Amino acid sequence: MSTRPTNGNAKKVALITGSATGVGAATAMTLARNGWNVAINYSRSEKEAYATAEQCEGHGAETIVIKANVAMDSECRAMVAQVADKWGRMDALVNNAGITRFCDYQNLDGLEMDDFLDVYKVNVVGTYQVTRAAVPLLQLSDTACVVNTSSISAISGIGSSIAYAASKGALSTMTLSLAHALAPTIRVNGVCPGFIQGRWTKGFLGERYEAVKQGIENSTLLHRTALPSDVADSIVYLIEHANLVTGELLVIDGGQLINQKKL
Repeated sequence: MSTRPTNGNAKKVALITGSATGVGAATAMTLARNGWNVAINYSRSEKEAYATAEQCEGHGAETIVIKANVAMDSECRAMVAQVADKWGRMDALVNNAGITRFCDYQNLDGLEMDDFLDVYKVNVVGTYQVTRAAVPLLQLSDTACVVNTSSISAISGIGSSIAYAASKGALSTMTLSLAHALAPTIRVNGVCPGFIQGRWTKGFLGERYEAVKQGIENSTLLHRTALPSDVADSIVYLIEHANLVTGELLVIDGGQLINQKKL
Protein backbone atom coordinates (compact mmCIF):
# COMPACT_ATOMS: atom_id res chain seq x y z
CA MET A 1 0.00 0.00 0.00
CA SER A 2 1.25 3.45 -0.90
CA THR A 3 2.63 5.75 1.79
CA ARG A 4 0.79 8.76 0.32
CA PRO A 5 -1.71 9.53 -2.45
CA THR A 6 0.15 8.57 -5.62
CA ASN A 7 -1.84 10.08 -8.46
CA GLY A 8 -1.92 13.72 -7.42
CA ASN A 9 -5.68 13.58 -7.02
CA ALA A 10 -6.61 16.51 -4.80
CA LYS A 11 -10.16 15.33 -4.23
CA LYS A 12 -10.96 13.57 -1.00
CA VAL A 13 -12.18 9.98 -1.19
CA ALA A 14 -14.91 8.19 0.74
CA LEU A 15 -15.81 4.52 0.85
CA ILE A 16 -19.46 3.96 1.74
CA THR A 17 -20.56 0.39 2.38
CA GLY A 18 -24.12 -0.55 1.55
CA SER A 19 -24.43 2.46 -0.73
CA ALA A 20 -26.51 1.17 -3.63
CA THR A 21 -29.72 2.53 -2.10
CA GLY A 22 -31.14 4.40 0.87
CA VAL A 23 -28.92 6.24 3.33
CA GLY A 24 -25.72 4.96 1.76
CA ALA A 25 -26.69 6.17 -1.71
CA ALA A 26 -27.82 9.53 -0.35
CA THR A 27 -24.50 9.91 1.48
CA ALA A 28 -22.52 9.10 -1.65
CA MET A 29 -24.47 11.65 -3.68
CA THR A 30 -24.13 14.36 -1.03
CA LEU A 31 -20.38 13.86 -0.83
CA ALA A 32 -20.15 13.85 -4.63
CA ARG A 33 -21.96 17.20 -4.74
CA ASN A 34 -19.45 18.46 -2.18
CA GLY A 35 -16.49 17.57 -4.37
CA TRP A 36 -15.57 14.07 -3.15
CA ASN A 37 -14.75 10.94 -5.11
CA VAL A 38 -16.72 7.97 -3.85
CA ALA A 39 -16.46 4.19 -3.75
CA ILE A 40 -19.90 2.56 -3.95
CA ASN A 41 -20.26 -0.84 -2.28
CA TYR A 42 -23.07 -3.36 -2.69
CA SER A 43 -23.66 -7.04 -2.00
CA ARG A 44 -26.84 -7.71 -4.03
CA SER A 45 -28.22 -4.52 -5.60
CA GLU A 46 -25.89 -4.25 -8.59
CA LYS A 47 -28.23 -2.28 -10.85
CA GLU A 48 -28.96 0.26 -8.14
CA ALA A 49 -25.26 0.58 -7.27
CA TYR A 50 -24.34 1.54 -10.82
CA ALA A 51 -27.28 3.95 -10.96
CA THR A 52 -26.00 5.63 -7.79
CA ALA A 53 -22.51 5.82 -9.25
CA GLU A 54 -23.89 7.43 -12.40
CA GLN A 55 -25.66 10.08 -10.34
CA CYS A 56 -22.48 10.77 -8.39
CA GLU A 57 -20.55 11.13 -11.64
CA GLY A 58 -23.19 13.62 -12.76
CA HIS A 59 -22.02 15.79 -9.87
CA GLY A 60 -18.42 15.59 -11.08
CA ALA A 61 -17.19 12.73 -8.91
CA GLU A 62 -15.01 9.84 -9.93
CA THR A 63 -16.50 6.57 -8.73
CA ILE A 64 -15.74 2.92 -8.36
CA VAL A 65 -18.40 0.26 -7.79
CA ILE A 66 -17.33 -2.71 -5.68
CA LYS A 67 -19.28 -5.86 -4.90
CA ALA A 68 -18.30 -7.13 -1.45
CA ASN A 69 -19.94 -8.87 1.46
CA VAL A 70 -18.60 -7.13 4.56
CA ALA A 71 -19.11 -10.31 6.58
CA MET A 72 -16.16 -11.79 4.64
CA ASP A 73 -12.82 -10.39 5.78
CA SER A 74 -11.08 -11.23 2.51
CA GLU A 75 -13.68 -9.22 0.57
CA CYS A 76 -13.28 -6.27 2.93
CA ARG A 77 -9.53 -6.23 2.36
CA ALA A 78 -9.95 -6.58 -1.40
CA MET A 79 -12.44 -3.70 -1.43
CA VAL A 80 -10.06 -1.37 0.38
CA ALA A 81 -7.24 -2.47 -1.96
CA GLN A 82 -9.35 -1.40 -4.95
CA VAL A 83 -9.81 2.05 -3.42
CA ALA A 84 -6.06 2.28 -2.81
CA ASP A 85 -5.28 1.20 -6.36
CA LYS A 86 -7.65 3.76 -7.89
CA TRP A 87 -6.97 6.83 -5.77
CA GLY A 88 -4.15 6.05 -3.34
CA ARG A 89 -6.11 7.60 -0.49
CA MET A 90 -9.18 7.34 1.72
CA ASP A 91 -10.34 10.25 3.83
CA ALA A 92 -13.65 8.90 5.12
CA LEU A 93 -15.22 5.51 5.69
CA VAL A 94 -18.97 5.20 6.19
CA ASN A 95 -19.96 1.80 7.53
CA ASN A 96 -23.57 1.70 6.38
CA ALA A 97 -24.04 -1.92 5.31
CA GLY A 98 -26.57 -3.69 7.50
CA ILE A 99 -29.13 -6.47 7.56
CA THR A 100 -31.91 -7.67 9.85
CA ARG A 101 -34.14 -10.62 10.56
CA PHE A 102 -37.74 -9.44 10.88
CA CYS A 103 -39.43 -10.96 13.92
CA ASP A 104 -42.05 -9.71 16.36
CA TYR A 105 -40.57 -9.04 19.79
CA GLN A 106 -43.12 -11.24 21.51
CA ASN A 107 -42.16 -14.24 19.38
CA LEU A 108 -39.08 -15.46 21.20
CA ASP A 109 -39.18 -18.73 19.27
CA GLY A 110 -39.02 -16.82 16.00
CA LEU A 111 -35.25 -16.29 16.18
CA GLU A 112 -32.59 -18.95 16.18
CA MET A 113 -28.89 -18.70 16.99
CA ASP A 114 -28.02 -18.47 13.29
CA ASP A 115 -30.30 -15.44 12.91
CA PHE A 116 -28.31 -13.59 15.55
CA LEU A 117 -25.00 -14.70 14.08
CA ASP A 118 -25.95 -13.69 10.53
CA VAL A 119 -27.03 -10.22 11.67
CA TYR A 120 -23.94 -9.76 13.84
CA LYS A 121 -21.63 -10.90 11.04
CA VAL A 122 -22.71 -7.94 8.91
CA ASN A 123 -23.75 -5.24 11.37
CA VAL A 124 -20.96 -5.66 13.91
CA VAL A 125 -18.17 -7.89 12.64
CA GLY A 126 -18.47 -6.50 9.11
CA THR A 127 -18.06 -2.95 10.36
CA TYR A 128 -15.02 -4.01 12.36
CA GLN A 129 -13.45 -5.81 9.41
CA VAL A 130 -13.91 -2.96 6.94
CA THR A 131 -12.55 -0.47 9.47
CA ARG A 132 -9.54 -2.63 10.25
CA ALA A 133 -8.76 -3.01 6.55
CA ALA A 134 -9.13 0.73 5.94
CA VAL A 135 -7.01 2.02 8.82
CA PRO A 136 -3.62 2.06 7.01
CA LEU A 137 -5.13 4.06 4.14
CA LEU A 138 -7.10 6.38 6.42
CA GLN A 139 -3.99 7.15 8.44
CA LEU A 140 -2.50 8.83 5.37
CA SER A 141 -5.19 11.52 5.56
CA ASP A 142 -4.94 14.59 7.78
CA THR A 143 -8.72 14.59 8.28
CA ALA A 144 -9.56 10.89 8.46
CA CYS A 145 -12.83 9.79 9.98
CA VAL A 146 -15.18 6.84 10.26
CA VAL A 147 -18.94 7.11 10.63
CA ASN A 148 -20.98 4.04 11.57
CA THR A 149 -24.71 3.78 10.90
CA SER A 150 -26.30 2.49 14.08
CA SER A 151 -29.96 2.99 15.10
CA ILE A 152 -32.15 4.28 17.89
CA SER A 153 -32.88 0.57 18.35
CA ALA A 154 -29.54 0.52 20.15
CA ILE A 155 -31.03 2.89 22.73
CA SER A 156 -34.71 1.98 22.83
CA GLY A 157 -34.41 -1.77 22.27
CA ILE A 158 -37.21 -1.51 19.71
CA GLY A 159 -36.75 -2.29 16.03
CA SER A 160 -37.30 -4.93 13.39
CA SER A 161 -36.24 -7.69 15.79
CA ILE A 162 -34.39 -8.32 19.03
CA ALA A 163 -31.43 -9.59 17.00
CA TYR A 164 -31.28 -6.33 15.06
CA ALA A 165 -31.57 -4.11 18.15
CA ALA A 166 -28.91 -6.13 19.95
CA SER A 167 -26.55 -5.85 16.98
CA LYS A 168 -26.97 -2.09 16.84
CA GLY A 169 -26.31 -1.86 20.57
CA ALA A 170 -23.07 -3.73 20.02
CA LEU A 171 -22.23 -1.49 17.05
CA SER A 172 -22.74 1.66 19.12
CA THR A 173 -20.46 0.35 21.85
CA MET A 174 -17.86 -0.70 19.28
CA THR A 175 -17.98 2.82 17.82
CA LEU A 176 -16.83 4.16 21.18
CA SER A 177 -14.13 1.49 21.43
CA LEU A 178 -12.83 2.32 17.96
CA ALA A 179 -12.76 6.03 18.82
CA HIS A 180 -10.36 5.14 21.63
CA ALA A 181 -8.33 2.73 19.51
CA LEU A 182 -7.85 4.99 16.48
CA ALA A 183 -7.25 8.32 18.20
CA PRO A 184 -5.64 10.72 17.61
CA THR A 185 -5.31 10.18 13.86
CA ILE A 186 -8.84 8.94 12.98
CA ARG A 187 -12.12 10.24 14.37
CA VAL A 188 -14.89 7.66 14.85
CA ASN A 189 -18.54 8.56 15.35
CA GLY A 190 -21.94 7.02 14.77
CA VAL A 191 -25.44 8.05 13.78
CA CYS A 192 -28.57 6.55 15.30
CA PRO A 193 -31.53 7.16 12.98
CA GLY A 194 -35.11 6.48 13.90
CA PHE A 195 -37.72 5.52 11.33
CA ILE A 196 -36.36 6.14 7.82
CA GLN A 197 -38.77 6.50 4.93
CA GLY A 198 -38.04 4.29 1.93
CA ARG A 199 -38.15 0.85 0.40
CA TRP A 200 -36.55 -0.96 3.36
CA THR A 201 -39.29 0.05 5.79
CA LYS A 202 -41.96 -0.31 3.10
CA GLY A 203 -40.82 -3.86 2.45
CA PHE A 204 -40.89 -4.65 6.15
CA LEU A 205 -44.22 -3.04 6.98
CA GLY A 206 -46.15 -3.63 3.75
CA GLU A 207 -49.70 -2.33 3.98
CA ARG A 208 -49.04 -1.00 7.49
CA TYR A 209 -46.34 1.41 6.26
CA GLU A 210 -48.37 4.62 6.09
CA ALA A 211 -50.16 3.99 9.38
CA VAL A 212 -46.93 3.18 11.23
CA LYS A 213 -45.15 6.14 9.67
CA GLN A 214 -47.97 8.49 10.70
CA GLY A 215 -48.01 7.08 14.22
CA ILE A 216 -44.29 7.60 14.64
CA GLU A 217 -44.48 11.10 13.20
CA ASN A 218 -47.18 11.93 15.72
CA SER A 219 -44.88 10.72 18.52
CA THR A 220 -41.97 12.97 17.54
CA LEU A 221 -41.43 16.54 18.65
CA LEU A 222 -40.89 17.68 15.06
CA HIS A 223 -43.84 15.66 13.67
CA ARG A 224 -41.78 14.06 10.93
CA THR A 225 -39.65 11.04 10.16
CA ALA A 226 -36.34 10.94 8.36
CA LEU A 227 -35.67 10.76 4.67
CA PRO A 228 -32.41 9.05 3.66
CA SER A 229 -31.08 12.52 2.80
CA ASP A 230 -31.66 13.70 6.38
CA VAL A 231 -29.43 10.95 7.72
CA ALA A 232 -26.90 11.55 4.94
CA ASP A 233 -26.68 15.23 5.87
CA SER A 234 -25.81 14.29 9.45
CA ILE A 235 -23.20 11.78 8.32
CA VAL A 236 -21.61 14.37 6.04
CA TYR A 237 -21.64 16.91 8.87
CA LEU A 238 -19.64 14.50 11.03
CA ILE A 239 -17.23 13.94 8.15
CA GLU A 240 -16.71 17.50 6.96
CA HIS A 241 -17.38 19.83 9.86
CA ALA A 242 -17.11 18.06 13.23
CA ASN A 243 -13.34 18.23 13.42
CA LEU A 244 -13.20 18.03 17.22
CA VAL A 245 -15.89 15.36 17.59
CA THR A 246 -15.08 11.71 18.17
CA GLY A 247 -16.77 8.94 20.12
CA GLU A 248 -20.23 10.46 19.69
CA LEU A 249 -23.53 8.85 18.70
CA LEU A 250 -25.86 11.33 17.00
CA VAL A 251 -29.57 10.53 17.32
CA ILE A 252 -31.63 11.48 14.26
CA ASP A 253 -35.25 10.86 15.17
CA GLY A 254 -37.11 14.18 15.21
CA GLY A 255 -37.17 14.11 19.00
CA GLN A 256 -39.02 10.80 19.29
CA LEU A 257 -36.89 9.36 22.09
CA ILE A 258 -36.95 12.41 24.34
CA ASN A 259 -40.67 12.91 23.74
CA GLN A 260 -41.31 9.38 24.98
CA LYS A 261 -39.41 10.17 28.15
CA LYS A 262 -41.69 13.03 29.20
CA LEU A 263 -43.38 12.58 32.55
